Amino acid sequence: MTRPLSPLASNSALTLTRRGLMGGAAALGAGLIMPRRGRAQDTLIRAHGYSYYGNLSYPQGFDHFSYVNIDAPKGGEISEYASGTFDSMNPYSRRGRAGRYSWALYESLLETGGPFGDAAPADVYDEAYGLLAEGLEYPQGKEWVVFFLRPEARFSDGAPVTAEDVVFTHNLFLEQGLPSYAEAVRQRVINAEVIDERTLRYEFAPEISRRSLIDQVGGTPVFSKRWFDETGARLDEPRMETSPGSGPYVLEGFEVNRRITFRRNPDYWGWHLGQNKGRHNFDRIRVEYFSDDAAAFEAFKTGEYTFRAEGNSRQWAIGYDFPAVDRGWVKREEIPDGTPPTPTGFVFNLNRPFLQDRRVREALSLAYNFEWTNQQLQYGLMSQRYSYTQGSPLEATGVPEGAELALLQSLGDLVPPELLTDEAVTAHTSSADQLIDRRNMRRANRLLEEAGWTVGDQGLRRNAEGQRMVIQFPYSTSGSATAEAIIESFLDNLRTLGIDAQGQRIDPAQYTERARNHDYDMVLDGYIAFLDTGTGLHQRFGSEAADDVFNPAGLRSPLVDRIIDISLMAEAPEDRDTALRALDRVLRWERIMVPLWYSANQWFAYWDIYRHPEETPRYSAGVLDWWWYDAERAAELRAAGALR
Repeated sequence: MTRPLSPLASNSALTLTRRGLMGGAAALGAGLIMPRRGRAQDTLIRAHGYSYYGNLSYPQGFDHFSYVNIDAPKGGEISEYASGTFDSMNPYSRRGRAGRYSWALYESLLETGGPFGDAAPADVYDEAYGLLAEGLEYPQGKEWVVFFLRPEARFSDGAPVTAEDVVFTHNLFLEQGLPSYAEAVRQRVINAEVIDERTLRYEFAPEISRRSLIDQVGGTPVFSKRWFDETGARLDEPRMETSPGSGPYVLEGFEVNRRITFRRNPDYWGWHLGQNKGRHNFDRIRVEYFSDDAAAFEAFKTGEYTFRAEGNSRQWAIGYDFPAVDRGWVKREEIPDGTPPTPTGFVFNLNRPFLQDRRVREALSLAYNFEWTNQQLQYGLMSQRYSYTQGSPLEATGVPEGAELALLQSLGDLVPPELLTDEAVTAHTSSADQLIDRRNMRRANRLLEEAGWTVGDQGLRRNAEGQRMVIQFPYSTSGSATAEAIIESFLDNLRTLGIDAQGQRIDPAQYTERARNHDYDMVLDGYIAFLDTGTGLHQRFGSEAADDVFNPAGLRSPLVDRIIDISLMAEAPEDRDTALRALDRVLRWERIMVPLWYSANQWFAYWDIYRHPEETPRYSAGVLDWWWYDAERAAELRAAGALR
């Protein structure tokens, strides 16, 4: 799925959300189409939303998103947990650990997702509708775009949201935002100007792809210029003070490393919008912090917080046998996830010279035994992932043929010959009966010897210079015991190969710092799944971002860069899909990570005080977006002594 460049300083938001941010169809909406500025043959498109190739699903003035309950009651509280610590409420700085959902206060010109990370809209793909902006206009060639702000849009302090605020925010990200983000945007957006109080215009660089330009500027959060001017706050520094946002929730309060609470704003300017009907139903959203997952689970069992997205397969299989479940006070639910699984895995740091040899990466991958891990540690609940677009029409299969083969052949020497003749890389199979699969270990041994790493004295693997192969694999103490066991079983197999594999269990703050600085040989991390193209692909997989937190492998591949460029320049959906299928094939061939597992369903456990529509949309479960609080059931549980 396409993603514009992200201004967030951490990839946490990317791994927690599975939403598509625009890039589908060229929105005509119900607006004006007429010749105007620029080339004489251009027509001006006036619309209430934006997508790339076709029409918007929701018409101008639509009443509500199709999947919400417009009669959902407002009120109540939902609470969840976070592991680790936080020392900042500024998610746009590389320094410090930002609190969960600290970005949720801010809105953008176009709605590219709910405030807490849910897809919006969640029933259609790659469409964005005007939020702070009531409309936009642009020529067919998309050389520029003009946004028209809603006159009623207000920050939470009552000040109007103006075009000056929007342009100020754009420039603030260029001056004080993530360097990789700022440089990429600066190359693509050559001017942002205020036309009047509620109108602004962006001009884009010539001779570049029109992809992720309108959606990039339309999806950037908007800050209060007055607040930044008065306080002197900087975007690149951690701070606990938050600028006023314009969204449906405001920050109610926090206790550092203990909790953060957001309060629904009854004076929110946008309650009348059709897209907000049936959404943002909870009066409060509370996040409780715990040192690790084990402590968090014990707190859930006593009702200290009331909603839990479960990621621990062992816990899901056998952990929910406590009295509140038996009495029907706590419900468990599995909701299908229609997006491709997030590409998580044991990521190689390609800045390490010995890991730049693809044979070494393949050999180390063979030490992972999914079948044994799934059976012994994950209760058979998982499926194995291997593709960045798994289960979608963009997944590369077999040997390249047709349009995909022609595309790869057109790239000449950039393409290794075997990519043209070999089948797409898939996950290897292993024996489920024992951790060590001797067949795979023999194959790994041959690959390592071919790469010049042989076993010598004391059973240790060394290169021709006598250097030992050492793998440092840090992981956070706030993670689950199951994740730690899976990492350590993998490291055990690496040690069997004669590798000095060192698992390093470190505190969350130290882990965050090391992850941001690529201070590891391998790490448990992830990339993004994609169903469409966008400049965000360069930020995650491109050479220009090899040293950035969004590219944990540090991948530098001219072939990957070129295929992303081709996808961005595609004029027809089928050409875009061909390029993305080739991108999936090449990323898998690069073996930048050991792909791990996924579940086709999201696992939720919650105290029986929440409700949602009977059918959930394909692209999001929407827990913090369109679920609601059942006050009557909550009163029953309190009367029974189940809840405080």
